[in-house]
Amino acid sequence: MADEKPELDPVQTPPESGAPTVAEQLQAALAERDQYKEKWTRTLADLENFRKRIYREMDDERKYQSLPLLKSLLPVFDGLDRAVFAASQSKNFDDLLNGLLMTIKQIDGALAGHGAKAIVAEGQPFDPNLHEAVSQVPSKEFAPMTVINDVERGYTLHDRVVRPSKVIVSTAAAE
Repeated sequence: MADEKPELDPVQTPPESGAPTVAEQLQAALAERDQYKEKWTRTLADLENFRKRIYREMDDERKYQSLPLLKSLLPVFDGLDRAVFAASQSKNFDDLLNGLLMTIKQIDGALAGHGAKAIVAEGQPFDPNLHEAVSQVPSKEFAPMTVINDVERGYTLHDRVVRPSKVIVSTAAAE
């Protein structure tokens, strides 16, 4: 029995080899797993926080998207107030009319600054994409299907029609 080798535990290697034991390797693998799991959990939390922040910013963007338009229209309303005040002081119709014309120019400028333009309709051929006919009038002066009068201005925003112009269209004159 002196020749018998002592039985080794299968989990351990002989201490003289210097290599880590299977138990040590297992502990190292478990520690590495725990480390990766913690990183993964933190990354998931960071992603969720990022999503919440993006949704909050998108909501704010939608909520305040009209702010630049409002800022550009406020001077127009100030001009209207001044025109009404000046007209009430002077009782002069011409002053009121001039003030209102200036205000219309301010409105057009403010809208143009945001990509909106009035549709030019008068004298143009009728286009159902840009115009809405409210009536037809026989005319010798205009060719048939020509816009005679712009009843209500239409507007486009960049390349999209916001509101078509309401127009009166010419027809062939009765002879």
